[in-house]
Amino acid sequence: MRHSLNQKHILVIDDDESVLGTIARILELEGYKVETAKTGKEAIEKSNLGAYNLAIIDLRLPDMDGTELLTAMRDTTPRMIKIMLTGYPSAGDRTETIKENADGYLVKPIEVDDLLKTIKNHLEKQESAAHGASVTT
Repeated sequence: MRHSLNQKHILVIDDDESVLGTIARILELEGYKVETAKTGKEAIEKSNLGAYNLAIIDLRLPDMDGTELLTAMRDTTPRMIKIMLTGYPSAGDRTETIKENADGYLVKPIEVDDLLKTIKNHLEKQESAAHGASVTT
């Protein structure tokens, strides 16, 4: 596993333990620091306690809809990248998540390459924006 001082932190939220474990293992092998949550409430608590670069949010959670969680996290952690995940894709869900300012949308079963490419692209944009904002002339 690769480690660096600039290690990115990712929160994966899904009530399906096999999905949660698989995504977490894949991301950890890529060098990311990963934490997981099985409910929206747990995700909110964790995002209030720690800083995450990115969250992968399942659209259907046992205690709330993923778009509700997206809205709550958008208000409390506006800089965190939020990628929605669903096993039940529909045009309405995609439209709703975009309207609620999701940064990305992935469909289960996830292709590993698509997952990693999506995360990498969003984290690179986030880092570029952070460096651009901190440069003064």
